[in-house]
Amino acid sequence: MNKADTDRNIKKNQHVLLCVAIMGIIFVVLASVIIILSIRMTTVLSEEMRENISLMRKENEDLQRRTEELIREKEGLNWTIGVILEYDSFPVHIHCPNTVCRPCMDGWIQFQSKCYLFCKSPFSSKWRTWQGSRDFCRQKQAELVVIESPEEQEFISNHTEYYYDEYHGFWIGLSNKNQMNTWMWVDGSHVTLSYWTADRGYRTSCVLSIPKADPLANWKKVSCSMVNLFICETTALIKPD
Repeated sequence: MNKADTDRNIKKNQHVLLCVAIMGIIFVVLASVIIILSIRMTTVLSEEMRENISLMRKENEDLQRRTEELIREKEGLNWTIGVILEYDSFPVHIHCPNTVCRPCMDGWIQFQSKCYLFCKSPFSSKWRTWQGSRDFCRQKQAELVVIESPEEQEFISNHTEYYYDEYHGFWIGLSNKNQMNTWMWVDGSHVTLSYWTADRGYRTSCVLSIPKADPLANWKKVSCSMVNLFICETTALIKPD
């Protein structure tokens, strides 16, 4: 092999090496670009996934909240239907004037799920015996009040006012006018909470809530024929939140 051939081979090899080097550089650049694009794509996809997950979570929370609202609305409607069905003839014009229903009728006060009518009059002609008071409440599709909790007892005490003298008060739905001569509420339940005064009262008795007395000791046993003011109670038409 002469010198000219040798030089040609060297140049040829140099060209090959240069091509290989260029190809290597191109490969490295392409690989880097691919890696960068992959990382970028992964980042973008991760952000989109996080956004989608966040959006789905919010939509799920909104759906749960709406479901709970619908359940409450359904329970409220069932409650109202149940109250209406207790009436032989539901007085729509009284409970729902102008087509808008209210929890309680005019003059009644709502506490929790009940409505209360505190019959107050300075005229003794409006006072009634225990049975007369109960009959009046029944005409209103109500009953003499049944006190079921300390909170209700406090509510009752806060809404009764002194009148005439310290012996008069407000009839509640408690008496021992039954065959067993035991203290029972008008709904047939027995007394589980009691707030008696120190006075033992009559043998056959009905019970007054005495205004201005200690709220934890203001039940007084008196003759059922005594005339007094009274408290009626009925279920609220609209279930409280």
